[in-house]
Amino acid sequence: MEKKVRVRFAPSPTGGLHLGGVRTALFNYLFAKKHNGTFILRVEDTDQTRFVAGAEEYIASCLAWCGIHPDESPELGGEFGPYRQSERKPGYRKYAEQLIADGYAYYAFDTPEELDAKRKEIPNFLYGQASRMGMRNSLTLSEAEVAALLAQNMPHVVRIKMPEDENVSFVDMIRGHVSFDTNLVDDKVLLKADGMPTYHLAVVADDRAMQISHIFRGEEWLPSAPIHILLWRYLGWGDEMPKWAHLPLILKPDGNGKLSKRDGDRLGFPVYAQSWTDPKTGDTTKGFRELGFMPEAFVNLLAMLGWNDGTDKEIFTLPELIESFSIERVSKAGAKFDFEKAKWYNHEWIKLTAAENLLAVVKEEYAAEGMVLNDDNYTLKVIDLIKDRCNLLTDFVTQSKYFFTAPAEYDLPAVKGKWSPEKATFFTAYLNGLEDNQSAPELEEKFKSLAAEHNLKPGELMLPFRIMLVGGKFGPGVFDIAFALGVAETKKRISSALAAFE
Repeated sequence: MEKKVRVRFAPSPTGGLHLGGVRTALFNYLFAKKHNGTFILRVEDTDQTRFVAGAEEYIASCLAWCGIHPDESPELGGEFGPYRQSERKPGYRKYAEQLIADGYAYYAFDTPEELDAKRKEIPNFLYGQASRMGMRNSLTLSEAEVAALLAQNMPHVVRIKMPEDENVSFVDMIRGHVSFDTNLVDDKVLLKADGMPTYHLAVVADDRAMQISHIFRGEEWLPSAPIHILLWRYLGWGDEMPKWAHLPLILKPDGNGKLSKRDGDRLGFPVYAQSWTDPKTGDTTKGFRELGFMPEAFVNLLAMLGWNDGTDKEIFTLPELIESFSIERVSKAGAKFDFEKAKWYNHEWIKLTAAENLLAVVKEEYAAEGMVLNDDNYTLKVIDLIKDRCNLLTDFVTQSKYFFTAPAEYDLPAVKGKWSPEKATFFTAYLNGLEDNQSAPELEEKFKSLAAEHNLKPGELMLPFRIMLVGGKFGPGVFDIAFALGVAETKKRISSALAAFE
């Protein structure tokens, strides 16, 4: 009988959620939903020195914004809880003790000072096969000495005893056959002096306890795979081991190395899903959400970083991603992050989204600028006119502000050189001839026929007209703008501009 699909996203609550982390969550979620499985959020908070207050809630908020909803989590609970590793602490030591009893791990009593001295003495010091017999641990001490130290509650860690001259191999769902030489892997700590497990022990114990069927995680965890595989075997769970897939890195725009927050700061784009404020420093790092990305676009662009469905299709809804997703189509190679392409996805999603579904966020953007938009029908018309011109949701204000407030200044250099009394006369005649209930095409026809009467070319009048209404050389069709503004406001703006153009 095939194992039921159960996958997990297991972040540490240490700060902002990197877009690579969200992509890991997304791929786990897509795989689970594609196979009618379960998606679990598990918080790996065993490293109390790096724990940051509020980070767990922030992670949950980021996933909710993206539409990635767990089936089991610390908040929701479930039959395999608790879902915070710190709350599972009592269960880990028994596994460490079992490993020691079976000869697969050992107590290490070396002090931080002793370890520092070794690192200074030996360049690139690794605690492992070559050095373990020269250290203070249960392999070098007598049973009586070990028992005495434990009885005295002497601070100690538990380390895995990596075997010599073995190859540990497995089949990665993305990379195929992967093999590791155990001589190159050090004796990682499994249980820390505070009794908390390290990632290595906790992840194996929890994945087994929660009946995880597939492990999808970032490529940076690949060097840890031999330790985890051996732990599955050493603890007697080899037949239950999940299938593995290590996702490709998200690379800097130039492809040279893993994308980091520092790269985003340097190049001027976010790498976090949502803004994160460090509770210690008070520093805020802006996220994709606050920059003006739609969650649908953010999820879409993340899915395409290292995956495609084998066609040229680029725009996917979340249900379409679930339907199309296949782990076999995830690339081995790292995916370059291109912020211009990211904005393209957002632009496409803004264009595809009905004005009604953009209304609330546009009103929020204006509220942040101190403007209250009360006429929803008018605002919807404006959104439909300018949404094709917006790359970010924040662009709605700059692209449409003139619809709600007359321009305070004009791009006079664009007008002055070609302005003439004849043009002023034309615009005076045009504003006097404007009538209520004229459509945009009717406004344009009136404009062109009047230009002919005044022996002027319409093309020479369009830019001044736009600047009269908008203040600059931007915006949708000028007659669409005039129609949306209405006759009274259009007349008022032409009149004000004529005075400024003199």
